[in-house]
Amino acid sequence: MTSTLPLLVFDGVVAGYGKEVVGPVSFSVFPGETVGLTGPNGSGKTTLANTVLGTARVFKGEMRRAEGLTVAVQRQHPVRLSEIPLTGRELVRLAGADQQPLPASIRPFVDRRVDRLSGGQFQLLQVWATLGAPVGLVILDEPTSNMDPHSKESLEEILRASHELVGGVLVISHDHEFLDHVTSRTVRIDQ
Repeated sequence: MTSTLPLLVFDGVVAGYGKEVVGPVSFSVFPGETVGLTGPNGSGKTTLANTVLGTARVFKGEMRRAEGLTVAVQRQHPVRLSEIPLTGRELVRLAGADQQPLPASIRPFVDRRVDRLSGGQFQLLQVWATLGAPVGLVILDEPTSNMDPHSKESLEEILRASHELVGGVLVISHDHEFLDHVTSRTVRIDQ
């Protein structure tokens, strides 16, 4: 870890939208750390991520972000518009990740249109673009969705090398084996 001050702190947070959905939950994310967030479907993992973005409400407890913290999110179901003929390289550039060297696993498809990539290829490209964005915290919501075992291995390699790219990473996943391979520690959310 490069700093003793956390990027993100959840202190007894109970969160939701119109009503409470999850909590109380307590954990922190420090610079240079990849933290996993796991739990059953419907347990509120994405709701916790949405509190960081301000789209979910904190009912009790406190969620603190480091001053000036910028956040990038790779959603569980990233949008891929077929009407916009965007190449992978253009997507990476739009995310601000074009200043980083492309991993070998991404190079074969960055010059292809994103609407012509497989689901796993697009997901891998989307994760790379998010990790390479000039931000302090990256949230990856179910990043292994649509991925075959080879793409999942590529994703693990990219995440293990990402500490030079971003301050901290919060990975939401049901895949315990994947989390064991890429995170510093894992927080379990129970319903």
